[in-house]
Amino acid sequence: MGPETVPPAGQSLSGTERAPRVANGEREATATAPGARLASAVMFVRDLDSSVSFYRELLGMTVTVADNTAALLVSADGFQLYVRSMGPNAAHALGGVGVQYVIWTAPDLEGLRRCERLLRDGGGHVRTRTADGFTLVEGRDPSDVPVVLTYPRPDQAMRHEIMARIYEW
Repeated sequence: MGPETVPPAGQSLSGTERAPRVANGEREATATAPGARLASAVMFVRDLDSSVSFYRELLGMTVTVADNTAALLVSADGFQLYVRSMGPNAAHALGGVGVQYVIWTAPDLEGLRRCERLLRDGGGHVRTRTADGFTLVEGRDPSDVPVVLTYPRPDQAMRHEIMARIYEW
């Protein structure tokens, strides 16, 4: 199979099973994990208070549980972000195996612009660019962890190519 070839439904480029495709806003049926979706993420940060404030303001999340070293933030649609303080000298290794960053989606273009302004005002804005029918805003949180937001959501504008951003580290 050449580099330009799209594998058949249910197959990855390596020939193994893969997640279902989305066409015309509808997902193919799959026998594995029906209805599964990402529900939570765990993020290690340098300073709990500044990180909680940052994500509450940027993403409109609510703190539902907290202690001296961790907090659980929940979005309006129920997504959970666990934030745990690892101390002021904790490192965030990019380029290793594991999740590198999470990409958030804004509810609308004005919401994305609001997030961009907050990142600019806080000195954490890195860049904004538009490609393949969506706009991406990149910044850094108080622990210098990448923060990426997009609009529209993938179900509103299907991605047609692998975004170049993932190859930059």
